[in-house]
Amino acid sequence: MKDKLNLYKAFIKLNTTMGLRSSLSEKGVRKILIENFADHPDSEELMKLVKEDTPDREEDLNFLFNECIRICDELGPSREYFTLVTLFEHITEDFIEKKGTKEAILFQNILEQFRQEIALINQKIPKPPLFNMLLEGRSLVEWTSIYAIYPFIPKRIKGEGRPVLLIPPYLGDDYSTSFVRRYLTSLGFKTYKWEQGFNLVKSHYIPRLEEKLDDIYRTHGEKVNIVGWSGGGIFAKIMANRHPQQVEQIITIGSPVWGVMDMKTPVSGILEFFRGKSLKERNKRFIEELEPIPNVPITCIYTKTDGLLPWKHCMEAESFRDDIKNIEVYGSHSGLGANVSVLLITANALSANIKGKTISDTTTNIERILYPFYWNKKKRSLFFLN
Repeated sequence: MKDKLNLYKAFIKLNTTMGLRSSLSEKGVRKILIENFADHPDSEELMKLVKEDTPDREEDLNFLFNECIRICDELGPSREYFTLVTLFEHITEDFIEKKGTKEAILFQNILEQFRQEIALINQKIPKPPLFNMLLEGRSLVEWTSIYAIYPFIPKRIKGEGRPVLLIPPYLGDDYSTSFVRRYLTSLGFKTYKWEQGFNLVKSHYIPRLEEKLDDIYRTHGEKVNIVGWSGGGIFAKIMANRHPQQVEQIITIGSPVWGVMDMKTPVSGILEFFRGKSLKERNKRFIEELEPIPNVPITCIYTKTDGLLPWKHCMEAESFRDDIKNIEVYGSHSGLGANVSVLLITANALSANIKGKTISDTTTNIERILYPFYWNKKKRSLFFLN
């Protein structure tokens, strides 16, 4: 939290100086900043920083800009910068609107440079380390053991017939989501399959998926919950961006939900073989639809021991809204569909978001029993290789 506050201090200093350069009064600048921070999940702390800041219109904008970028670079790649860029856009617009176009070109240039610098920082996310790749062999144990563990998984949540559409991972079909569907069905949710065979993550699946979403929406007369694992989460997010009026919420499980075009993965060769083209030749418009954050509740389940995808790409910007949450589990990427923690968290998130409650990371301590070494030694760097 201290690092985060230092970043926002530098960010506030930069924006305050820009506002003063536009001939706004100190009071006027603070009012704009406070209005823009009002909906931030950490608004109370940010309001204090705004009030404590000692503005000086003579401060060097280049120095303040570089200081802000330096802190971001030291903190490393993060989806949380999406919030920072969005705030910068809104604050800049307010400055220009209040004082005309005198400083508009300067401010827009600073904003564009800020976007570019953040984009460069976020391109530095490395592919999963070799150790995590080797750990993917655990998936065989995870898929085998779930048959013995499943009968003992708690079933306290009531689904009340709420519709849930489940989308399988890349190269997976509806069998991949069988345990998640089975568990949610046992809780009383009405689950629906993908029914498009193996998921190759291509844009031509979207029309049929939109038809299915519309059919489920009309059948139930209520919004649909979408759960997507890995590549399935890509479609979940696109559906939520395109049809927020039909989507109740989305839950992604080990899904790359941003920065996919620059994502580094050890299985890129396999992906290109099955797609018949380079990853850089993917449908650009399709990929770009992933970048905006949909206006529905979002829960991103991820594992830092993912051996196929960089886990930072599987997290959304929690600082953007209160109804966005990232929850960590322990396990392999390939075994997430048979991971007890995933089943519990998915059900918990579905129920909590539907009822407008705060999501708990887990519903019970069962995963701490199943994975005692991990949870007891969570701070060991061995499992946090970036």
